[in-house]
Amino acid sequence: MEYKTRYEEWCKNPMLEEKDKKELEKIKNNEEEIKDRFYKELEFGTAGLRGVIGIGTNRMNQYTVTKATQGLANYIIKQNAQEKGVAIAYDSRNMSKEFSEQTALCLNANGIKTHVFESLRPVPELSFAVRELGATAGIMITASHNPPEYNGYKVYWEDGAQIVAPKDKEIIEEVKKVEDYSNIKKIEKEQAMKQGLYHIIGKEIDEKYIQALKKQVIHPEIIKEQQKNIKIVYTPLHGTGNIPVQTILKEIGFEQVYIVPEQEKPDGNFPTVSYPNPEAEEAFELALKLAKKENADIVLATDPDADRLGVYAKDSKTGEYMSFTGNMSAMIIAEYILSQKQEKGTLPNNGTLIKSIVSTNMADAIAKEYKLELINVLTGFKYIGEQIKKFEESKEKEYVFGFEESYGCLVGTHARDKDAIVAVMLLCEAAAFYKKQGLTLWDQMINLYEKYGYYKEGIVSLTMEGAEGAEKIQAILEKLRKNVPTQFGTYKIIQAKDYHTSQSKNLLTKETTTINLPKSNVLYYDLEDNGWCCVRPSGTEPKIKFYMGIKAQTNEQSNNKLEELKQAVLKEIE
Repeated sequence: MEYKTRYEEWCKNPMLEEKDKKELEKIKNNEEEIKDRFYKELEFGTAGLRGVIGIGTNRMNQYTVTKATQGLANYIIKQNAQEKGVAIAYDSRNMSKEFSEQTALCLNANGIKTHVFESLRPVPELSFAVRELGATAGIMITASHNPPEYNGYKVYWEDGAQIVAPKDKEIIEEVKKVEDYSNIKKIEKEQAMKQGLYHIIGKEIDEKYIQALKKQVIHPEIIKEQQKNIKIVYTPLHGTGNIPVQTILKEIGFEQVYIVPEQEKPDGNFPTVSYPNPEAEEAFELALKLAKKENADIVLATDPDADRLGVYAKDSKTGEYMSFTGNMSAMIIAEYILSQKQEKGTLPNNGTLIKSIVSTNMADAIAKEYKLELINVLTGFKYIGEQIKKFEESKEKEYVFGFEESYGCLVGTHARDKDAIVAVMLLCEAAAFYKKQGLTLWDQMINLYEKYGYYKEGIVSLTMEGAEGAEKIQAILEKLRKNVPTQFGTYKIIQAKDYHTSQSKNLLTKETTTINLPKSNVLYYDLEDNGWCCVRPSGTEPKIKFYMGIKAQTNEQSNNKLEELKQAVLKEIE
């Protein structure tokens, strides 16, 4: 029982602080807890670290965080990039500030300069800061929308995007080499500052970031005209979005902005929600209550690190507030900016719209309408950031809009990750634009369905925790690989794609082709009648996810077809 040995070693290790030893002492008779904490090392994956806060090899703590940082420091030194430094930000989660400081001091102990934000900041501003400061890398301490007991560590490279191949694998290898915690270098903060290694940043970056967002405004005159008419309710869900959202909306002219008071202040315990996720209905309970009181036009919520945005808007026919999926809000923004740029003659001839493979196919129809090239990438916004970098280097194409179904998009290239702050700004501008025409954002969504077809998407996530859960997830994927299904319910499968083997097989012609995307543990099925399904393990949570989408002629028909497909897919894995 290796986990028991690891537990005992940690209990005796002189590197552990007394409070941490006491935490381990409390679980000495809890076999399951010991196993979960020590059955493996908290894996530094392509998205960095993410896990439950606590003491153990499979937990987020100062030892696992600085171990990862030492590996990253070794890589930066090998690249001879220590002089350029590393930008560091953190969100409102428990231990985020402490982890950010421990990370900075570990880098400083290795002679690497750090630029640490004075207080919490959102993910997109960290991405912006990396490029603005000319840093070699960036680190964001966050677990995004995970439950309160989690925290995480995301690594960005000099282009402001999260690390991609080959750097991700190279950094992972360096982290793996740090086997002995005693090899982690240390320095006192006072000494690091005296040596000019530890720098504090703040307002100057904030102002430049806000200025970059304002450049994306298309119709300032319409905002001015409607600024007293549009009512906006916003909640940061105890996270980082509060100050930047209020700042940008005020600076571009919106006057009637109502912040949910119970959720305004940062709090890593997220006391008003069990799960600080703007995808969840529960997250909007207080915001909708305030919206009804103030008769708001649009209701918005960002997650703790403010890269995801949830939206509700009124249905003018019923007066009810209707929820938008991430696909829907992204399509509202896409149609708005593309149609208005086309009207103004500023839509580039070589423009691109980028989406992840699990996002709505309505994007394909919108890209076709505005003569943009549609590019599909793997799940993970870093792949959209990677495309932006390629366009900048080659000058052959121009980025116009990119999004993922997971409630994240990016307008502009000031950041290279999902930016809920700029999404708030554009959605509020769009709300003003359509209000002038007598429409709500929900009315406009129905217009898009009527124009392009009723595309509907759904996701089923099955949680399978611990070592046993990880085995179950792999067993499901292996079953689907070995016995390729030919249909899900009434839907025949036309094309079966395995991104792990890079093989795509047409089940009608039996022809096999190569997939030109990075290898990933993902299965994708193109179905007849514009349907699709994708299966992948989550990169950040103990879940296996089933994404799917359909197209229909009416709203009712689309809901029915999607539900039928969900049931058929789940039946396949029983």
